[in-house]
Amino acid sequence: MHAAELLQSLTLSQKVAQLFMVGFDGLVPNSHIEDMLRAHQLGGIILFRRNVETPGQLAALNLRLQQINSENSPVPLMIGTDQEGGMVMRIEAGVTPLPSAMAFKHTASEADCEALTRVGNAELKSLGININFAPVLDINNNPQNPVIGVRAYGETVSDVCQYGLAALRGIQSAGMAATGKHFPGHGDTAVDSHHSMPVVAHNRARLDAVELAPFSAAFDAGLDAVMTAHVAFPAIEPDLAKPATISHAVLTGLLRNELNYQGVVITDCLEMDAIGKGVGTVEGAVSAIAAGADIVLISHTPAKQAAAFAEVLRAVKDGEISEARIDESVLRILALKQRYQMSDWASLVPSLLAPESLQLSERVHQAAISGEARQLDKNKAVLLISAEVRVHTEIDEVALGKTPEARNSLATPLRELAFTVSEEWIGLQPSAAELDVVLSRAAHAEQIIFVSYNAALSKEQRALIDALPHDKLWLIAGRLPYDLDLALDAAGRLSCCSNRPAALSALARKLAAADR
Repeated sequence: MHAAELLQSLTLSQKVAQLFMVGFDGLVPNSHIEDMLRAHQLGGIILFRRNVETPGQLAALNLRLQQINSENSPVPLMIGTDQEGGMVMRIEAGVTPLPSAMAFKHTASEADCEALTRVGNAELKSLGININFAPVLDINNNPQNPVIGVRAYGETVSDVCQYGLAALRGIQSAGMAATGKHFPGHGDTAVDSHHSMPVVAHNRARLDAVELAPFSAAFDAGLDAVMTAHVAFPAIEPDLAKPATISHAVLTGLLRNELNYQGVVITDCLEMDAIGKGVGTVEGAVSAIAAGADIVLISHTPAKQAAAFAEVLRAVKDGEISEARIDESVLRILALKQRYQMSDWASLVPSLLAPESLQLSERVHQAAISGEARQLDKNKAVLLISAEVRVHTEIDEVALGKTPEARNSLATPLRELAFTVSEEWIGLQPSAAELDVVLSRAAHAEQIIFVSYNAALSKEQRALIDALPHDKLWLIAGRLPYDLDLALDAAGRLSCCSNRPAALSALARKLAAADR
């Protein structure tokens, strides 16, 4: 049935439900998500690490979600996740490792970016996921940005266009829908919209030339969907209480009318503080749809998901949002689902970890290493100091208390290469007591490796780097490569734009074979 015909067959409630994509807890469908699918026939599901244990389990989960949905809905589910690569990989065990976006510019290979992105997304599709919330099209032109950083393909328009469009081609050639984010641009912010509302105060000419340029290029290349930023842009929307996600001036005036974008518009999660502690998640759903969003994303709280659905349905029935406005969005959603054959979920077979894919991944991770280093001496013990995330966010995963392998420790690949390693863990803002311990041990260490994590944004990590003896210090930038500027005279300074296992293995090999 053609999308326009299918639209005419849906009730108002079913049409509103297509505008909702929600998340849930668990490795199998819980009672809440089953009830939401059966009672309302929601349009989509977003998956996080909390939903993933193994590829087989994930494939079974997605199959079951589609089966439940098909009992009452003629429209297949859109099942999405954030599989950007590197620091943002919701599915990691059992799939081909992907580097962070920024790593590709160090490989200088657009072809590798496209090929490896295609590999990763073909694996996703085989597991029952049909839309990836990637590529990131933000330009990381503010080194103080706490949330984008290595998730961007670079710090310039040219880098982001070159590698971002290569990634776009890779995603789409794998048969997956692609989502550019975060429109109109989250790169030049020093505030994380998960916690508060950032403002990009540039004038319109600057926005056209810089922030909007990668999105415009992606639109011309056929970008399927775009995700909104919870960021205020006073040059477009003078009301600073209205971030792009709920701004009619941004989503309809700029995106639809000026830039003539015809694809699907998806909000970033409406439970993030920039919305949740502003207009509120429930009212935010109404405001976003009224502003021009096609799909609202509510990732976590069942009560907010149910209340937002009820409130949007009420707003349409009361005439606050026209049914014609809803029909516009539903038609775009149905067309996207048909374009990517999302109804073919029953025939999917997991296809993972092809030898040539793993070889490509290993080669790209090795080529992505930047910096310089002396070779580590296997005859001398290594003191490894690792900074780790201890507060969970939508981006950062907490591994405290897990095994060294699960905690993404460089000790694991170093020991496999016959190095003697002892390790100390510290937080991202290490306490005075933590610093005392590691500095005491460092005073007697023969070789010291510090794996930082955004040390450029942490005065405590910077103080530690300053206090460590640089002549026997190897500084590994575990996320932002800008950390390498903090110890220009260190014995080693290396970055792979990530602290994920594949990146750490590549770094260990580099340390073992570096030039003396």
